[in-house]
Amino acid sequence: MAADPTIPFDPESLFEMARRQVDHARAPYSRFRVGAALWSDSQIFAGCNVENASYGLTICAERGAVMNWAAAGSPGVPQAIAIVAQDEAGQWVQAMPCGACRQVLSELPGSSDLQVWIGNPQQGESVPLSELLPRAFGPEHLSVRED
Repeated sequence: MAADPTIPFDPESLFEMARRQVDHARAPYSRFRVGAALWSDSQIFAGCNVENASYGLTICAERGAVMNWAAAGSPGVPQAIAIVAQDEAGQWVQAMPCGACRQVLSELPGSSDLQVWIGNPQQGESVPLSELLPRAFGPEHLSVRED
């Protein structure tokens, strides 16, 4: 990936952090290991998938990265998240965020501008979250304001 002066962060660094997180994934059931890296306030917040025998309790890499951002005090407005995955054979594969992750990402500050980078460390593409989750349901539908 060539450097793009219009992007305020280095996608290669974001992908590299996501790739490192794949090594930490706990995927004993699916053997589908995912890493994610969220860019906000000139910092990278990483996450990996952690599976549970009660599948509904599994935490996806994207939500793990968001939780790490929140645990750090929710600094800045997230601008991008990179997502990488390896299948059971160890091959890099493209992985889109699941519906639950898209919903969580949609409630981040500035989510209308959040770029979702998918692919692998050698090549990737950027898709706006608004394209992945058009007409998202959010706090505004509940007459709720975040403090």
